[in-house]
Amino acid sequence: MAFENFPSAGEQPPTFPQPEKKDRRNLITILLVVALIATWGYIIWDKGQTKETILQKDIQYAAVVTEKDTLQSLLDEATMRYDLLKTSTAKKDSAISSKDREIDQKKARIQSLLSNANATKAQLMEAKQLIASLNTDIQGYKEQIEVLKGQNIQLTQEKQAVTQEKVIVEKNLESAKTVIKEKEDLINVGSTLHASNFNILGVNERKNGKEKQTTTAKKVDKLRITFDLDENRISTSGPKELYVSISAPDGSPIAVEALGSGKFKTRDGAEKQFTHKIEINYTQGQRQTVSFDWKQNSNFAIGNYKIEVFQNGFKIGEGVCSFKKGGLFG
Repeated sequence: MAFENFPSAGEQPPTFPQPEKKDRRNLITILLVVALIATWGYIIWDKGQTKETILQKDIQYAAVVTEKDTLQSLLDEATMRYDLLKTSTAKKDSAISSKDREIDQKKARIQSLLSNANATKAQLMEAKQLIASLNTDIQGYKEQIEVLKGQNIQLTQEKQAVTQEKVIVEKNLESAKTVIKEKEDLINVGSTLHASNFNILGVNERKNGKEKQTTTAKKVDKLRITFDLDENRISTSGPKELYVSISAPDGSPIAVEALGSGKFKTRDGAEKQFTHKIEINYTQGQRQTVSFDWKQNSNFAIGNYKIEVFQNGFKIGEGVCSFKKGGLFG
C-alpha cells in the first residue's frame, strides 16, 4: 500500500524571498549594459585604431610615392646630362665605351627598382645609392670627355701645324724640283756637243777602184763628210747619236728610207727628217773627228748641198758644198 504525503489543509506552501530575485535581475541587466557599453567602446576604439592605421599607411604610401618621384626626377636629370655628354664630338676610346656600358647597366637597374609598384624601403634605398653612384660615374665620364676634347684640340692643332709644314715642304720641294729641272736642263744643254771644221767633198769613184775629188755634179758618186766634235767637259763619256740632215740645192731634204733615213724630234718638239744617223762613242773633254760617206741612188744636182748635224735635239753645226756644171756640155 502506497502512502503519499499531501499537505494538510491547514499547511501553507513555502515561500522564497522576492527581493533577492529582483536584485539578480538588476545585476544581470547592469552587466549586460556594461558589456554593451564595453562592446561599443571597443568597436569605437578599434575603428579609431583602424583609421589611424590607414592614415599611417596613407602617409607611408605618400612618402614612398614622393621618394620614388624624387628618385625618378634625379634619374631623369642624370640621364639627360649623360645623353648630352654622349652627343659630344670627342672621339671615344675603349675606356669611354666601357664606361658607357657600365652607366647603361646601372640606369637599367635603377629604372627597374623605381618601376616596381611594390618597391620596399630597402629597394628604394638601393635605388638612391645607385643614383648617387650614377652621378659620380657621369661626372667621371664628363671629365674623360673633356680630356679627350683637349687631346682632340691638341691633335687638331698639331695636324694643322703638320699640314702647314707639309705645304711649306711641298712648296720648297717644288721650288727645288724647278731649280733642279732648270739645272738639269742647263746641264743637258751644256752637255750638247758642238760640231766644227766641216769638210764636205764630192767623190768620183773610178773603175779601177781609185777615188778622185770632184766638184762637177755629174761626176759626183758620193759625199764624204768630215767634221770635228769639240771638247766638252760637261757631256759624259759614252754612246751618242748624231742625226745628219742633207738638203738638195732646191732646199728639199734628202731622205731614203732604204738607206736608213727617218725622222727625229728637235728641242722645240718639231719633227724633222734626217738623211743619216751616226752612233759614236764619245770621250768626255776630248776633240773627236767624225767622218762618213753618203751615196744616193740618183745623180747629184748642180748647186749647193747643205749638211746639218743635230744632237740632243739641237743643231750643233752645218756645212755647205757646191757642185757645178762640168765641161762645155755639162
